[in-house]
Amino acid sequence: MFKRAITGVQLKPWLKSKYLVQSLSFPVRSFCNSQKKYSNKGDESDKPLSNVVPDFQSELFEETRCPPLTQPLKPFLHPIKRSFDYLGITGRNDPQTHNNLYFPRHCDIVIIGGGIMGCSIAYWLKQRGHDNGLRVIVVERDPNYTRASTVLSVGGLRQQFSLPENIQMSLFGAEFLRNAKRLLSGENLEGPDVQFHPYGYLFLATQKGADQLMENHKLQTSLGAKIKLFSPYKLKEKFPWINTDGVELASFGQENEGWFDPWALLNGFRNKAIELGVEFVKADTVGFETEDTLVHSKPGVGESFNYNKLKRVHVRLTNGEVRTIDFSLCVMAAGAQSGEVSKLAGIGIGTGLLRKALPVEPRKRYVYCFHAPDGPGLDCPLTVDTTGSYFRREGLGGHYIAGKSPTANEEPGIANLDVDYTFFDQQVWPEIAQRVPGFENIKLKSAWSGYYDYNTFDQNAVIGSHPYHGNLMFATGFSGHGIQHAPAVGKAIMELVVDGRFIDIDLKRFGFERILTNHPVFEQNIV
Repeated sequence: MFKRAITGVQLKPWLKSKYLVQSLSFPVRSFCNSQKKYSNKGDESDKPLSNVVPDFQSELFEETRCPPLTQPLKPFLHPIKRSFDYLGITGRNDPQTHNNLYFPRHCDIVIIGGGIMGCSIAYWLKQRGHDNGLRVIVVERDPNYTRASTVLSVGGLRQQFSLPENIQMSLFGAEFLRNAKRLLSGENLEGPDVQFHPYGYLFLATQKGADQLMENHKLQTSLGAKIKLFSPYKLKEKFPWINTDGVELASFGQENEGWFDPWALLNGFRNKAIELGVEFVKADTVGFETEDTLVHSKPGVGESFNYNKLKRVHVRLTNGEVRTIDFSLCVMAAGAQSGEVSKLAGIGIGTGLLRKALPVEPRKRYVYCFHAPDGPGLDCPLTVDTTGSYFRREGLGGHYIAGKSPTANEEPGIANLDVDYTFFDQQVWPEIAQRVPGFENIKLKSAWSGYYDYNTFDQNAVIGSHPYHGNLMFATGFSGHGIQHAPAVGKAIMELVVDGRFIDIDLKRFGFERILTNHPVFEQNIV
């Protein structure tokens, strides 16, 4: 049976706020000093609801009901663990295997997903809260990352976006990569060599897309990005190997753009997080539990009311056993699976604020590796053609990788990571060979595929708290540019948790509220 949660009238003050963290404080218990710490609410002004699309008014203000979630599960407590608890002994990761010495039953913050985003968030939380006893657990079903989007990506870094938030996050990411070896090192831990190749991104535009490229360039340079525009003549002068037919304008990243080793950065974040005390659990997330929580009204804003607060996550271990972890705050960083996992919390299957699902789903993308003896040399940037196909150099010896995002009618199935080689023959190769005559003579060597955490709403990230589940935060839906934004997003989530607001980069526009109010924030430069 549905439990009454919150009515529209009671929720109106929450909907006015920029994001829920400012409207609802949640306790983050410190296991070291036994004190409760609360997030700051901030003093930002309320935003009126007049811009809400009329069709959504009734949905926003109808009674929100959380559907029945996972049935309570009696926590399993091993006799030895019971003795440890009685003696006040806490367990951490085994320094050799990184496995838990025993299963943790509670924490301050649980992160669903241990890819680049989850590990970055864990690192920043412990880096900021290392001395206050903040306990962080990361739940990851594939700690070897055999199918993880992070390690299957091409590892690109660029500032050539059309939204200021994405540009600022990439600039932050470039600065972080520059110092990653130092920032992610420790007393007995060597920082990662991310092997950054600063050869830039090159975007090509037809006459139809030239105005958008110029508009993007103006914004990018105003924020400090080193981007230069090229006419077809200047483009040919700089890159003699390129065919400029059909190109009206080009933009090239002169600094802080290129590609790096995603595996190295992921392991750097993970190893540093473990050194700081983050615990990793190898398990699948299979459910959530809630508890009735009384929310006190603000003076003059209606009555106090109850709502169903998330309190416990159910995870299935590799042996099939289901365990529970109690938490104060949950961060959803499950990548392409975030949409499905969020349904376990009632998002998308309830009413009112729980009616709208998290619009994130897996989209398979192919990457092809080929050898071209007559291809471009070391000066080859990651080039995005007017057709949408892209290519870049891969190491030395005339090796390159290439790919293209399919149209809606060409989207491949996601049941497995099998590669469609005909897509390269029919779509990718003809386009890059037309752009680079040196690619007419090639030999396809290998290929792989990975999943985008694709936001079907506006192809942009969802960052911040859910409007109903105030202790559930999102960091997902990056639609292909998550790895380069992971350092900035990890820090942003940490700021929300510790400070109650964004500080370095204002990411409020990427909140879940835009999905409820049907106000997409589109990024024009999706590769």
